[in-house]
Amino acid sequence: MAIIKTNSPNTTTQAADTPQQTPPLTPEAIVEQLRAISDQIPEATPMTTDQRTILRNHGRTAKNGEILQTTISLVGTTDVISNAVGQDADGVRQLCDDWNRWAVVEDQVRALMNGISSANLVRRQQLAAIADTAYGIAQKLSRYPGHAAVVPHVTEIKRLKNLGGRKKAPKTSQTPAPEVPVTPKVG
Repeated sequence: MAIIKTNSPNTTTQAADTPQQTPPLTPEAIVEQLRAISDQIPEATPMTTDQRTILRNHGRTAKNGEILQTTISLVGTTDVISNAVGQDADGVRQLCDDWNRWAVVEDQVRALMNGISSANLVRRQQLAAIADTAYGIAQKLSRYPGHAAVVPHVTEIKRLKNLGGRKKAPKTSQTPAPEVPVTPKVG
């Protein structure tokens, strides 16, 4: 960082060419910006898992670049085909270009999501370490009369840990087998 001295003895200013650091965004500010971006992408509507699976399976052909290029040429050969698919060759070419450009956006958003998720996982691990350490110290302190204030907290955490550690009884649907009437053999 370049510092420029002025004539007054205690005054300094930053040089104009020094880049200023952007303050980090708050989670609430990021959510607000993401919603604003989402509102500007009208075709970005959420789908159900089933809808995505159907479209993904149907779109496997589109992953093959040679098939796409040949299809664009095919659509351009006759009006019958372009009318049937509802696009001319230029429209299909533009759709292909849009798909490639949005794939880059998708990759970038996925990387951003991975980074955010990873940072939050680290925070959760830090919280768990703090909780474990605080509980361990409080357990030891609770043995001494001078630290009676921690006893209710230790008791409550112990109760909550016991609740969380309990395994639920497995749900068994043991319905009795239907009784088959036994007919005595006549013999």
